Amino acid sequence: MTQAQTITHYENFPVASLLCPPALRPPIAAIYAFARTADDIADEGDASAAERLADLTAYRIELHHIAAGAAPGPRWPQVFAPLAAILQSHRLPVALLDDLLSAFMQDVQKTEAGAGYADRTELLEYCRRSANPVGRLLLHLYGVQDAAALRQSDAICSALQLINFWQDLSVDIPRQRFYLPQADCTRHRVPPADLLAQRLTPASAALVLDCAQWARTEMLRGAPLVHRLPGRIGWELRLVVQGGLRILDKVQALRGASLQQRPRIRPWDGPLMLARALKM
Repeated sequence: MTQAQTITHYENFPVASLLCPPALRPPIAAIYAFARTADDIADEGDASAAERLADLTAYRIELHHIAAGAAPGPRWPQVFAPLAAILQSHRLPVALLDDLLSAFMQDVQKTEAGAGYADRTELLEYCRRSANPVGRLLLHLYGVQDAAALRQSDAICSALQLINFWQDLSVDIPRQRFYLPQADCTRHRVPPADLLAQRLTPASAALVLDCAQWARTEMLRGAPLVHRLPGRIGWELRLVVQGGLRILDKVQALRGASLQQRPRIRPWDGPLMLARALKM
C-alpha cells in the first residue's frame, strides 16, 4: 500500500486535504500513515488474534525505539522513517500515539472474546484512546493547546468515533464487534439475541436512535471549536463536523435500520454539507 493509499483509507478523519496548509501536510501524512497501518494490523487480513497482538506489540516497540532516537527498523520503514523525523521536528507527544495502539489492541481482544462495552463511560474511555489523540495531535501541530480547545476537540473526535459505530452496525455486529453499550441495551430492553440477529424491533430502533442522539449531542458540544481555529483548519473542521452530522441525519432517518444497512455520504450531500458549514 502506498502512503497516499494508506492516508485515504483512514476514513474517520480528513487527511492532508486541500484545506490543509502545505507545510503541515508531511507531518499529518506521517501521523495518519502510522494510525492507518496500525489499524490494518488490527483489522485486516486473516491473521489470528494472537498474531495481530504480537504485531501490534512489535509496532509499539518500534514507536518507542524511534522516539528514543533509534533508527527505524526494516519492517515498517515507510511508516517509521517519516514519523521519526516528525517526532523530532514537531515534538509530537508520543503518549498520544501510544494511546492509539492501546485502543487497537483492545479492539483485537474484545473482538476475539466477542465482548462489548458495559456502559457509555467505558465506551468513551475507548474513544479517548482510539479517536481523541488524533484531534489533539492536529491541534499540537497548529499550536493550539488551551484546555477549552482540547475539551472541544475531544468531544468532536469522540462523536466521530461514535458516529462511525452507529453507521457501521450492520458491518460490525457480524464481525463480533459490539459497541452498543450493554447498559443502554438493558435500559431499552433489547436482548442480545435481537442484536446478534440484527433484528429490527421497536426496542432496537429506539436503542439506535438514542445512541445516535448521544453522538449528536457530543458533536454539538465540541462544534464551537470551529470558531476558535484560524484559517484553513477552521474551515476543514466545519466540513468534518457537518460530515458527521450528515451521517447522523441518515442513521436517524433509517429509524434504527442501520442495524441492517450502512448509510453513506453521497455526492449530492456535498452541497448541503457545504451550505451548513458556511452557516456555522
